[in-house]
Amino acid sequence: MLDSLCYRFRDPALLERALTHASTCGEFDNERLEFLGDAALNLAATEELFSRRPELTEGAMTEIKASVVSRRTLAQSARELGLDEAASVGNGLKGRAMPVSVLANLYEAVLGAIYLDGGYAAAREFVLRTLDSALADAERELAGSNPKQRLQQLAQARWSILPDYELVETRGSAHARAFCVRARLGERGFPSAWGRTRKEAERWAAHEALLVLEERPTAPLEA
Repeated sequence: MLDSLCYRFRDPALLERALTHASTCGEFDNERLEFLGDAALNLAATEELFSRRPELTEGAMTEIKASVVSRRTLAQSARELGLDEAASVGNGLKGRAMPVSVLANLYEAVLGAIYLDGGYAAAREFVLRTLDSALADAERELAGSNPKQRLQQLAQARWSILPDYELVETRGSAHARAFCVRARLGERGFPSAWGRTRKEAERWAAHEALLVLEERPTAPLEA
């Protein structure tokens, strides 16, 4: 058993399989558990973001989640848990640094094993415990960015215009108001975003506009 997992398997064979890489060419490996773990990981990360950050737009949640479930993040967590040392691998992987992709797959396979052994609640608890710092880092990185400045620089460089922010809707009382704002470049509007202040809503609206523009960097500015 791996004490670092802080989880005791009722069926230890599941953990053994999760730690067995396909390069061993044995009777079983961890690829199916990895597939299951990937699904559990995405659900747990999405659910946590949705519940704890109700002000975030879909685009913002997508960006944060992508950072949290990235190969690099999962590989780092796998190393911290000691999965690289506990894994069974083929001769081609022995005696050298384990690739990031293999480490990330180990993390997902172990998560899949926990899901089968203890259910979704146990799998979700494992994700939040092992990736909480990565989630917090991704949130801080996004919060520390200045999307309004980035959008202004992009608009000036590409079209020689400045963004405008349109107030679409307000909700709530004077003490608990929410603002919905849409960024515009000329006649072109972008997906709206909510915020607890108009300034915050404009910031998220700029972020939404950047997501659209970065997907099509050479597209003409048209409504």
